[in-house]
Amino acid sequence: MPNLELLNARVIRCTKCPRLVAHRQRVALPSKRPRRFAGWDYWARPVPGFGDPAARLFVLGLAPAAHGGNRTGRIFTGDSSGDWLYEALHRFGFANQPHSRDRHDGLRLLNCYVSAAVRCAPPDNKPALNEFANCRPYLREELRSLRRVRVVVALGRIAFEQYLKACRELDHPRVVPSPRFAHGAVHRLPWGVTLVASYHPSQQNTFTGKLTREMFHAVFRHARELLKAKQG
Repeated sequence: MPNLELLNARVIRCTKCPRLVAHRQRVALPSKRPRRFAGWDYWARPVPGFGDPAARLFVLGLAPAAHGGNRTGRIFTGDSSGDWLYEALHRFGFANQPHSRDRHDGLRLLNCYVSAAVRCAPPDNKPALNEFANCRPYLREELRSLRRVRVVVALGRIAFEQYLKACRELDHPRVVPSPRFAHGAVHRLPWGVTLVASYHPSQQNTFTGKLTREMFHAVFRHARELLKAKQG
């Protein structure tokens, strides 16, 4: 879809946030990389969204990982969070393969589009408020362009809140009471989208057992069921 192609080209050129520009370039320096990535030519730019322009499922995360998306140039690619996400998407028919290693590995998303609230890898994985604000116009434009989306899966509380902020800025009706984040929570929104909340598949959550494979799969199983119901 031309709108998304133009948007992604703008995202890649973005330099709105000096702190993020400095960080994404610094962690790409040979002296800062993990030894296992010594031979990589790091992307070290903002990471655009990825997937099917006709998607009915939209998955929103927080930001690229310093040595994941910032290295490979594709969202949720080359790190353990991506291993969890794309395995789940493949299991429930949203991806043609269960792994995502680099931009040229043949991965295709089916009826699904994946993005992030912030497009550059942030220090300590913690974007600042002004950095969220600088990136939110890109999210709004994505949501306007992805007109067939009927289910949104937000990975983590921050992505959940950023999606709702973007929707308010798009003049969608205010939801009262405001949806609250909890893993597995489902909110049917008045503009025809169902918002599903999930813990983020970060190592902090998966290594501690806060998020298990069974819990994560249940989110995408439900997303698949919701989409089937909305077709009926």
